[in-house]
Amino acid sequence: MSEQIKNNSLQATFKSQDTEEWLDIHFTRPLGLLWARFFNHFDIHPNVVTILSIILGAAAGVMFYYPDLTHTLMGIFLLVWANLYDSADGQLARMTGKKTRWGRILDGFAGDVWFFTIYAAICLRLQEQPIPGTDEPWGVWIWLMAAVSGLICHGKQCQLADYYRNIHLYFIKGKSGSELDRFDVLRKEFHSLSWSKDGVWKLFLYFYGNYTRSQEQMTPAFQRFRAALSERYAGSELSDALRADFRKGSLPLMKYANILTFNTRAIVLYLSLLAGHPWFYFAFELVVMNILFLYMRNRHEALCRRMQQQYC
Repeated sequence: MSEQIKNNSLQATFKSQDTEEWLDIHFTRPLGLLWARFFNHFDIHPNVVTILSIILGAAAGVMFYYPDLTHTLMGIFLLVWANLYDSADGQLARMTGKKTRWGRILDGFAGDVWFFTIYAAICLRLQEQPIPGTDEPWGVWIWLMAAVSGLICHGKQCQLADYYRNIHLYFIKGKSGSELDRFDVLRKEFHSLSWSKDGVWKLFLYFYGNYTRSQEQMTPAFQRFRAALSERYAGSELSDALRADFRKGSLPLMKYANILTFNTRAIVLYLSLLAGHPWFYFAFELVVMNILFLYMRNRHEALCRRMQQQYC
């Protein structure tokens, strides 16, 4: 048995204590670790666990189409279960060393499937119901509301939160401890492959490259700082002082990155569904989450500008 598998304590399966959320540390990660150990006992690959999470999350969305309490509770249970598997796949990968780029891409795809199904179910459920305070049915308006909050707001919020956490991991753990990719490198690899021999991977690289490019376009100050670091520290390690200073400025922003990912939005979704007003979740995403998104982005960009002036 490898040393990685032996070292399967809860702490060893964290990406970093800096980037873990309270609810994850005390609920999701401990239960996820139990599942990871279970799957490891049967030699099940982390990517298989991710696929199981996709099925559970999509099933949760279907349950949310029905307005009664029983289906709502079943949907909440299934989505919590899907999230435990989403935690377990990463913990299993770190326990066994089976970390792959396929896994990272598939993991991001899982959340997209969950919420696409959830948004569609809510829209189908509400489109014939009246808009609160009126006699007019939601009709196409609930679909437009969901499209803006999901495709634009939710997507950008999660992309940026994921990027900032990987930037933080890069500065505290180095390249091997993060998943901080670059669009130009990914696109170069994409063009080096042939559709006939590597068609599926090439297709994944295309969409993942676009995902990474979107992250880079939202962070111009960090991209300039990153380029300056590459020139200043070409082939050498970043200084300890620089790492410590960046961590000091980035750490307070990790709580906002966590809010913008799963737990907070899931809790608001659950409460909205239990209250019988699932449209409120879209409104929360459009207003509250966007304010946090803009605040986090402005703080991080200011940090990168300061760091570039001081260290480059």
